[in-house]
Amino acid sequence: MKWYRVSAVCRKEFLHVIRDPRSLGMAIAIPMLLLLLFGYALSLDVDRVPLVVWDQSDSPESRELVSRFTGSRYFAFQGASRNYAEVEHAIDNARALVALVIPPDFARQVRTGQDAPVQFVADGSDANTASMAIGYARAAAMTYSQSIILDGVRRAGRRAPELPLEVRPRVWFNEDMESRNYIVPGLIAVIMMVITALLTSLTVAREWERGTMEQLISTPIKGPELILGKFIPYFAIGMTDVLIAVLMGEFLFHVPLRGSLVLLFVMAAVFLTGALSLGILISVLTKNQFLANEVAIVATFLPAFLLSGFIYPISNMPLVLQALTHVIPARYFVSLLKGIYLKGVGLEILWYEAGLLAAFVCVVVLLAIVRFKKKVT
Repeated sequence: MKWYRVSAVCRKEFLHVIRDPRSLGMAIAIPMLLLLLFGYALSLDVDRVPLVVWDQSDSPESRELVSRFTGSRYFAFQGASRNYAEVEHAIDNARALVALVIPPDFARQVRTGQDAPVQFVADGSDANTASMAIGYARAAAMTYSQSIILDGVRRAGRRAPELPLEVRPRVWFNEDMESRNYIVPGLIAVIMMVITALLTSLTVAREWERGTMEQLISTPIKGPELILGKFIPYFAIGMTDVLIAVLMGEFLFHVPLRGSLVLLFVMAAVFLTGALSLGILISVLTKNQFLANEVAIVATFLPAFLLSGFIYPISNMPLVLQALTHVIPARYFVSLLKGIYLKGVGLEILWYEAGLLAAFVCVVVLLAIVRFKKKVT
């Protein structure tokens, strides 16, 4: 391998990117834009759920129950209703997602120690928010019931019983339960996978369409030298994107980086090598820019977004899809990023994911070199 040939191809690709604003915009601006859009728009936190209340009892007991909801950060009180028609209208026009309905005899039932059922209506068109809100409502009702029992015991002059089981939850790695803390690291992997594969998927195909591949074939340059020369410029751009993403995560989204920054960039370099090589392989196989672009989107974005564990837990997927995720490189990079970012662990824990990611890189690089034929077909 002659490095002066590789450097000549590198220089050519750098000049192409610099002189083509669209390629440069795709390489730098689009990852930043996607990170901003997804980082701010995509949130799995369920709080401040819009709530309306129809309090038919209008008693101190019912107002105490209502305060358990309105005083919580999980519900946002949107107003009172006077009948079911107003409750239904509030949910239909999305002014509220949930409603609390308290019956007229609620206070009497509470005072006499009877069961006091209340109704909690949730908009099932947003199933995730509805299920979370129902869980919050059950917790609020349980604490209210416990306070009533303890008050009754104290009024009777007896000692309040101690609860036989006390749960003290402790959250590790993401103490504030902010979805942004695990979305942003995974988002870096998805964006890098898509952008880098799209960039390099056009490199070889562009040469064939413009007729310059015949000129390259007539030169002494070898296939591996050509692929490496096209790889290096986009690798440098990809690592620049990783640096920008890390800085945005630190200073814009305030995502804690507890692990090794060096390990993060080393694993990013390995992942970029595989993603860029995959794009080159697609370009070699298709020899058409439009087709290469379409294949790259299908082969990178959808698997990286849906099957990497970025948002949806892999353990909740059907067994067939769980098996399919083992060939998705973004799965391992997402695990690596979350481990480095949130848990602060190193290769002593992440060696399995790092090894499989390296194996993917070796296979894709080898395929790209083998499939590239320096001849006109």
